[in-house]
Amino acid sequence: MTTNKKFLFTSESVSEGHPDKVCDRISDMIVDTYLSKDPYSRVACETLTTTNKIVVAGETRGPKLNDAELEEKIRNCVKDIGYDQEGFSWRTAKIDSYLHEQSADIAIGVDSKDNKDEGAGDQGIMFGYACKETDDLMPAPIYFSHKILRLMAEDRKAGKLNGIEPDSKSQVTMLYENNKPSKIKSVVISTQHSKDLNQEKVKNLVLPYIFKSIPKNFTTDLKDKEIYVNPTGQFIIGGPDGDTGLTGRKIIVDTYGGSAPHGGGAFSGKDPTKVDRSAAYASRYLAKNIVAAGISEKCLIQLSYAIGVSKPLSIYVKLEDKDNEKTNDLIKLINKNFDLSPRGIRELLNLNKPIYEITSSYGHFGRKPTSKGEFSWEKTDKIDLFKM
Repeated sequence: MTTNKKFLFTSESVSEGHPDKVCDRISDMIVDTYLSKDPYSRVACETLTTTNKIVVAGETRGPKLNDAELEEKIRNCVKDIGYDQEGFSWRTAKIDSYLHEQSADIAIGVDSKDNKDEGAGDQGIMFGYACKETDDLMPAPIYFSHKILRLMAEDRKAGKLNGIEPDSKSQVTMLYENNKPSKIKSVVISTQHSKDLNQEKVKNLVLPYIFKSIPKNFTTDLKDKEIYVNPTGQFIIGGPDGDTGLTGRKIIVDTYGGSAPHGGGAFSGKDPTKVDRSAAYASRYLAKNIVAAGISEKCLIQLSYAIGVSKPLSIYVKLEDKDNEKTNDLIKLINKNFDLSPRGIRELLNLNKPIYEITSSYGHFGRKPTSKGEFSWEKTDKIDLFKM
């Protein structure tokens, strides 16, 4: 982000009913299904959705999935999201599966053998970020964008938000002063709705969720003209019927809303041996604990890997004060205390569990760790280690 003392910054989110997020959900469900049967399964799968059609494809290694079981689980995902429309329904959508065995060449490169430790499943760079803009140490614009849609979805599925359909997007623009969030300058919400609602009714239903999601001190000066609800007009045809969805197309939504770099790799549909996913979680874990320890108001971490090589090729740390001596001390501390090989990360964060379907919408970061092991990378249990 810019270092200007006063600036505007915007982040967006999309709901679980957005076509791309429907695909992320199905892909992560497939990962969880394999891991629930064998915690050492390998999965790299993609999903495509369009008008009343779902296609899954990818490489797997592990137990054989029964076609009927897979189809039932896919339909349950769509049902839980809330799609039972003429153009896309959990009951009638045609489902095609093209899952097949993992490439032997990839297996050779990443498996542990003889004296070689398990290597990374691909080359790549992964980033983790944390800042003190919210209690969960996330950038404010993406955090509030997620929360608006998450609360809307919870009430819609509980029958408290009638007439609003699953496909929604949000966008929050925040004014920063002295590099700290000061107030909300605008909010955009586009939401699919039933044909029985006009735009005035849609706006009246949606408005309360803005003020439920964002603390009052940020919205005191927010004017009605700065709130845009369905700015193009009606939004009746939505979801995969209105736009084709694909796994992995919302990577900035999944991470920090543009407040920090992204290495380029998507998370959904990948088991935790893939460093696109696990190393991004590990770098967030490190950055969050560093900020929670009071070392810095902001922390950015980059890890890089080569396919078949177990240890990261580089560890980069950037603090808000750009103190080189402190940064070098942190890198030494990380190298000494954390095994950042694919296996080490999985053991550190206990990632070989079916914990990924819940991550597919409303962000992989800034969430609460659960007793099932979900969002383990959000724990701040290394604060004492990082206090310098």
